[in-house]
Amino acid sequence: MRGFFGIGVAGVSKSMNVGSLFRTAHAFGASYIFTVGAKYTRKVGRGADTSNTPLQVPFYEFPDAEHMVLPEGTELVGVEIVDDAVELPSFRHPRQAAYILGAERISLPPELLAKCAYSVRIPTHFSINVGLAGALVMYDRLVSLGRFARRPVSPRGVPEPLPEHVFGGPRFRTQASPYLASPPDITEKPGSKS
Repeated sequence: MRGFFGIGVAGVSKSMNVGSLFRTAHAFGASYIFTVGAKYTRKVGRGADTSNTPLQVPFYEFPDAEHMVLPEGTELVGVEIVDDAVELPSFRHPRQAAYILGAERISLPPELLAKCAYSVRIPTHFSINVGLAGALVMYDRLVSLGRFARRPVSPRGVPEPLPEHVFGGPRFRTQASPYLASPPDITEKPGSKS
């Protein structure tokens, strides 16, 4: 799958929930994890994060939205129950994304929502645990951007096999053009005198 993603939380105070999210992020191949204005204690979070994700992938702790820095070209996606949010099953994930989730009882801060290029919501009747919400978002990203066989029409059906990948012809850069016209003479050994 091309692209990369990071995932983080804002304003969360339950380190076990953050640990659960980070462990799941590690399992789904997140490029980095982060917190924004969160009270995250690694020692407590390790109770749920048995892979100790902050030691496996880059981990950033930002004091607030103003100081948050993302890799160039990354689009911030807020996962929040707001009126203008796109429902997750209908959302087209950016190739370079950072997903931000808020605490279960409070919404993402307005200054953070203002930084989001997109807002998505998981179509549930009420707010769910931050670790579970993050897992659903990462799974949806994997399913929508990954390369998988199509689902069969019926539950007992067999998935269609993926067509074999066909590589195109070679592509040369403009710097290679002079070598195509007259390849270098390789008959002479390096260091030998003519």
